[in-house]
Amino acid sequence: MTNLKNKVALVTGSGRGIGKAIAERYASLGADIIVNYTNNKESAEITVSNILKYGVKAIAIQADISKTKEVHDLFITALEEFGKIDIVVANAGIEVVNLPTLDITEEQFDKLFAINTKGAFFTMQEAAKHVSDNGRIIYISSSTTTSALPGYSLYGSSKLGPMYQVEVLAKEIGHRGVTVNAIVPTAIEGAGVWTNPEDRADFKDKFIQTHPMKRFGTLDDVANVAEFFAGDLSSFVSGQRLLISGGALQ
Repeated sequence: MTNLKNKVALVTGSGRGIGKAIAERYASLGADIIVNYTNNKESAEITVSNILKYGVKAIAIQADISKTKEVHDLFITALEEFGKIDIVVANAGIEVVNLPTLDITEEQFDKLFAINTKGAFFTMQEAAKHVSDNGRIIYISSSTTTSALPGYSLYGSSKLGPMYQVEVLAKEIGHRGVTVNAIVPTAIEGAGVWTNPEDRADFKDKFIQTHPMKRFGTLDDVANVAEFFAGDLSSFVSGQRLLISGGALQ
């Protein structure tokens, strides 16, 4: 089992979904956790409460990652509270799907790129500045970046930029022993637009029928990979994109 005792992990967007699952997994492995949220303080406090049951430390810090000052302040506050940061998971993002390119507005474009692209970029920049030597930086991307899908041009393209940054950062800070990797999940039940899968029951059935493993991905599937990237077993794995799709291409 991965041992993260005496490690400090900062996970953006960890009040729910994938971020919450990763934060709680790291806590179960002994890490102290910084839970980041934008608006939903109640959800973040639930995550903190769950984490504290593992006998580790945890705090919730509000920060809108689309604002660079708030990203900077998030890291400074985390360092003031814990003294160091060993693991950063750039997870926070929003999903807009089934939106044809011809219907995309400038407002929609600006909002998605402000959060998914700019937010992730500056989160990883701050991580590169402040993460401990031999630390870990992990970006949560999307399988929509692996092949083109009608209705996904805005969302998929907003997740592509940080994927390139992952590869660049791995080269720029690798001399410190820091690894930088991307997790690329497929449709995950309990996350994003699949937080309530019954809302899209027809599409879910079609997805399952055509999927090699005949199921959605789970939050645990993603947390398993996040555990690998955070631990010692991945110490020589960097600049990589790991597709979590159960054999599907997307």
